[in-house]
Amino acid sequence: MNLGYACINMTLGKQKPKITTNRSMIKKTFLEKGIPYASELGIQNARDLVEIIKWNHQNGINFFRLSSEIFPWASEYDFKDMPHYHRISNLLMGAGHLAKKYNQRITTHPGPFNVLVSPREHVVENTITDLSNHGEVFDMMGLSRTPYNKINIHCNGVYGDKISAMDRFCKNFERLPESVQTRLTVENDDKSSMYSVKDLMYIHERIGIPIVFDYHHHKFCTGDLSEEEALKLAVSTWPKDIVPVVHYSESKALHESNDKLKPQAHSDYISSIPNTYGLDVDIMVEAKAKELSILEYVQAKA
Repeated sequence: MNLGYACINMTLGKQKPKITTNRSMIKKTFLEKGIPYASELGIQNARDLVEIIKWNHQNGINFFRLSSEIFPWASEYDFKDMPHYHRISNLLMGAGHLAKKYNQRITTHPGPFNVLVSPREHVVENTITDLSNHGEVFDMMGLSRTPYNKINIHCNGVYGDKISAMDRFCKNFERLPESVQTRLTVENDDKSSMYSVKDLMYIHERIGIPIVFDYHHHKFCTGDLSEEEALKLAVSTWPKDIVPVVHYSESKALHESNDKLKPQAHSDYISSIPNTYGLDVDIMVEAKAKELSILEYVQAKA
């Protein structure tokens, strides 16, 4: 079992100059400075990814979620149009080589605007572009085309009919490049009107992609399954030779006295590691304090 954190290293981010992989810019800046500036930010992000992987290794962390912001406004241009493309490619290949050398699992979680279930063609086309970019980044890093290096998304919409929506997901899945199809996973939601693990089995049975179980989300969308039942069902969808990924976080309301907090909001830290019911899984901890939230557990395990 590995514990991981998502996207930002708080410790390195406080250094001067800071080390981060999510330098970005607003749309106005992109329109003014264009691809050359996006390329400059991209090369800094790629360079710092190497440093984060080194830091993770030094601190016993073998699981990291890569930010989707490594290339700002990536949907607006082809990667090969970046002036620093070859240099960036070399840096990313080096980062991937280092991750494999240190046995670090790298995954990513594209944002909620990725909607394969959408009935609107332009939304689906934008989704395909964004997911394809994520797949290309992982290919540039030389990462495996398997769910070990997963690209994880939600369905992100019901549109009045879950079955029809999931049918669109499966149909649009066929339009994705192999670099995405072979890595794609789907995750359960945190609203009762959305998708439980039981719902997502429909997609798994149609196209075979694994389900990522989120403990916190399950509390709000159970599908009439217990936590143990939902976890075991999700884990059963993974290839036998790949350790499944689960997501864990705790409600901020459990840690703070504030009536205005939504129960779905994530806490800064976690009070314990979740019960895995004897299963071997890698746990992505989605706490706001990032690596700081898991260090004591990683060190205790060591």
